Amino acid sequence: MKQVRTAVFPVAGLGTRFLPATKAIPKEMLPVVDRPLIQYAVDEALEAGIEQLVFVTGRGKTAIEDHFDIAFELEHTMETRGKDLSVLQGSRIGPGRIAYVRQQEPLGLGHAVWCARSVVGHEPFAVLLPDELLVGKPGCLKQMMNAYEEVGGNLVCALEVDPAETYKYGVVDPGKTDGALTEVKGLVEKPKPEDAPSNLMLPGRYILQPEVMGILKDQEAGAGGEIQLTDAMARMIGNQPFHAFTFDGERHDCGDKAGFVNATLALALEREDLADTVRSFAKERLG
Repeated sequence: MKQVRTAVFPVAGLGTRFLPATKAIPKEMLPVVDRPLIQYAVDEALEAGIEQLVFVTGRGKTAIEDHFDIAFELEHTMETRGKDLSVLQGSRIGPGRIAYVRQQEPLGLGHAVWCARSVVGHEPFAVLLPDELLVGKPGCLKQMMNAYEEVGGNLVCALEVDPAETYKYGVVDPGKTDGALTEVKGLVEKPKPEDAPSNLMLPGRYILQPEVMGILKDQEAGAGGEIQLTDAMARMIGNQPFHAFTFDGERHDCGDKAGFVNATLALALEREDLADTVRSFAKERLG
């Protein structure tokens, strides 16, 4: 079983649901408390032992590159003023550990992942969607890595949702369940509630074998006229081990405005330096 050393972050989306804020700022750089959304996904990957970070970007995403670079002027100014530089630690990634590839057209998640094929090569890799903020101890990808060491093959994160909301997500057709692991018999992209095989949705964390790239190269359009990663993964079922892992933690859908606000509140309440003030304010507003 090959080690998973590479993680792909599809970050080329336009973020239209957050306009006008995302007119000049990538949605992945919007802060949840005091860290941009992309930082949480990167920290999760590093905690899981990922060595190579691959960002699939688009136009107007240079702020992401700048964030993970060394800011000489800022750091020099902070240092001369006696400021603590440790707050920047998570944004300083070692030389050669980040690669950027461009998705020229918004053709879907499957296409974005396929754009990273030359960097991924012939090794298994992880995919993390930064819009999905998954909070757990350990993090979601670390939990999945532990499960991957047991079963190998392909692994997707899964969480239960209201059956009425299956039309929003990729959904698992489940087989046998063993603890947090469920055999995947099939995957369906955004099924109507009456057609959904379960209410187990995919919240944007995957460990995939490199053969998926060979399927994605066919560029077949699926739901919404886009090249769907779910469709490509479904074609691998039966040829390789395929499991869903039920994540032990909390999910925040930060691609949604209400979900983004909820995430900010939840994470602020976890902070010793903010919890009392935020809780007091919330109680006052809620009466």
